[in-house]
This record gives sequence, structure tokens and C-alpha cells, in this order.
Amino acid sequence: MTRRPGITIMVHRDGAIESRSFRIPRWMARVGMIVGSTLAVLIVVAAALYAPIARTAARVPGLTRELQRLQAENQQVRQLAAALQEVEARYEQVRTMLGGDVVPDRAQIERTYPLAPPILARSEGAARYESGASTPRHWPLDVQGVITRGPATESAGGESHGGLDVAVPRGTPIRAAGGGIVASAGSDPEYGLFVLIDHPDGFQSMYGHASRILVTKGDSVRAGQVIGLSGSTGRSTAPHLHFEIRSRGRYVDPRSMVHQENL
Repeated sequence: MTRRPGITIMVHRDGAIESRSFRIPRWMARVGMIVGSTLAVLIVVAAALYAPIARTAARVPGLTRELQRLQAENQQVRQLAAALQEVEARYEQVRTMLGGDVVPDRAQIERTYPLAPPILARSEGAARYESGASTPRHWPLDVQGVITRGPATESAGGESHGGLDVAVPRGTPIRAAGGGIVASAGSDPEYGLFVLIDHPDGFQSMYGHASRILVTKGDSVRAGQVIGLSGSTGRSTAPHLHFEIRSRGRYVDPRSMVHQENL
């Protein structure tokens, strides 16, 4: 009788005399190889997929701790923000009680403030200011201050400067150098808060970088009247007054016109 093609497997145990043989059909051997190959592929794929999953799982505890830390820090930030708001509210209350809103913060200088009544200069020499319109010939401050820059014509690498820069503390009263009509008052990118006054005989006086202005366009002012408070608005790096005198549109050195005893 003819045997069908197959595969014989012999098993010999160590120390034994006889061997045992097993014969399996060829088709069964092929099925076994296919099943074994499939299992090997599945094992390799599972190992490849398991590695990133295992790494991600290992990171979970660390991410959980990081999330808890961020939540705690966020809670602290909210508490600090609430405390800051409370401090700011109390600061505004104390500032208002002490009259601190007379000179506004620099961040608030663009707001529109109600105008204060005119304040006339009558310190020491009460008769030193004339009444009515007059040429600008009075020092515009109650203090001398420090002149940090004077008039300068435009030159190579520089720029023109038509008046005096006088360093004084923020909030120093600014007085009209002469009587006249307010030609303009408001805010300018260069001069900040400013006042421009028309005087007789084609003269004008200009006061810049104020923290607050107390007059409006069209107001009639007397010599020595407080028209604003010094500050550092516009293109400025420190509190000071920019003081100009113009004669028919041309700059005049203020030191050539103001009373020498006031300098």
C-alpha cells in the first residue's frame, strides 16, 4: 500500500535506547507553520504597540502631579489678584480722603477733569502782577527750579527747541507769565498737556508737559493766575515745565523778557 506524503518527526530522549517517531501529514505541517508564523507576527505587533502604551502609562502619574501643581498655582494667582484689587480699592479710598485726586496719576492724565476756579497769584509781593492783558514778563513758577535745557535752533543731528525746560516737582503750580486769552489748551504728542496764551503786541506764551490744565480755550487769564500743574506728559522723561515765549510767531528766549528778580 502506498503511503501519502508526510513528515516524520523522531524524538530521542537522553539515555534512552529506543527512539519514538511521529508521522504527520504534510498538510498538517503546513497548517502548523502558518499558525506559528501568524502567532509570531502577532507577538511582534503586540510588543511594538505595547511599548508606547507602556511609556504613556508611565507618564500618567507625573502628568497628574504636574496638573495638581498648576491648579494650586492658579489658585494662588486668583487669590493674589483678589488681594491686589482690594488694596487698589483701599488706596483709592485713602487717596480720595487725602485729596490726592487733585493731581491725577500719570495713567489718568487723558481724562477730562472739571475745571477749578481761577487761582490768582498774590504771594509775598501782592502788587507785582498787573491786571488785564499784558506781555509775558513774569516767571511762571513759584519756585526757580533747575533749567535743564534752553532755546536751540535746529542743527545737523539735532532738533530745534524753542523754550526753557525747567525741572520742578510734579504738581507745582504753573502761572500765566502775562495776561491774555487762552488760544489753545489740550493734549499734544510732543508737549503733552499744554496751554497757549495770546498776549498783546503779537506775543504768545506756551506751557507744556503739565499733569493737569485748569483753563480752556477762550478763557481770559490774568498775569500770575494758576493755569495748570506741572507734570511729565507728552515726550518727557521727568517732571518739568516747558516754557516758551513767541513774538509774532518767532521764538524768544524767555530769559530776555521775564523779570530778572523772578529768576
